[in-house]
Amino acid sequence: MDSAAVDRFEAGRSRLASLAYRLLGSAADAEDAVQDTFLRWQAAERERIEVPEAWLTKVATNLCLDRLRSAQARHERTAGAWLPEPLLEGDPMLGPADTYEQRESVTLAVLTLLERLSPAERAVYVLREAFSYSHAEIAAILDITEAASQQHAHRARTRVAAERRRGGAADPASARRVVEEFLAAATSGRTDRLVALLTDDVTAVSDGAGLARRLLRYTSRERVASFVRAGFRPTPAKRRLAGAPLAMHLARVNGTLAVVAVAGERVVGAVAFEVSGGRVASLYGIAARDRLARLDEAWQHRAPGAPVIAAW
Repeated sequence: MDSAAVDRFEAGRSRLASLAYRLLGSAADAEDAVQDTFLRWQAAERERIEVPEAWLTKVATNLCLDRLRSAQARHERTAGAWLPEPLLEGDPMLGPADTYEQRESVTLAVLTLLERLSPAERAVYVLREAFSYSHAEIAAILDITEAASQQHAHRARTRVAAERRRGGAADPASARRVVEEFLAAATSGRTDRLVALLTDDVTAVSDGAGLARRLLRYTSRERVASFVRAGFRPTPAKRRLAGAPLAMHLARVNGTLAVVAVAGERVVGAVAFEVSGGRVASLYGIAARDRLARLDEAWQHRAPGAPVIAAW
């Protein structure tokens, strides 16, 4: 392959990776899909490709759909069984992030909801909401009619909107104050204050440190408070399991504020928060080692600053 063809592909690599991540919810799988796209590009009769960007988008999207359908057929991936892979702020896979819709499409809340859509609905939603493709363009990418694209988009938006809070994102300073107070209540045993900091329709989702067969879900304020209190309560057993002194840092993960638990220099867990109206509306807890690999790698290359809890 000539250098011009390689350069053309590399110029669009980040966009393809961002697309694949939104479709698959996994950075590792997204990288594999992009690499497979490159191999297809390498083997293609490129002189016959009129619009390389459109061709690459079509190939990457359909490779991701093949992965989704294959995993579902093998029952390896079912809604409610796993959480998306969290990414630290600044990760190129989180782009584009110019519009509210683009930023919203990559939050853990929306990526989790997308697991409940069919592969076709998910693809149309991502192409339309995050990358602003027209229905005509989406139809060409997915080999469907424009009417089918519109129907998939309508069903996807309806299903996401039915479960998605639309209270508007809290400003970073307000969100930080709420999460800091929430964390103080959770680690000190002030259960009444913890309950007061939760919205009436709060939800909490956890992967159970990767040990549970299905996600753990909690929906009432009391149950969420009890779950959080148990999770953040320091015990000798938890400290032994961490294997090193544990510190809690605040960082932005997938566009929202998160508590990142670091043992020594290794990330061992992350809890992402959504704040609405001065209270916590949802929490997503991830501690499975394989889901934290990319976040941990990014953490090693940043100066995290002072932890909010230095010795947990």
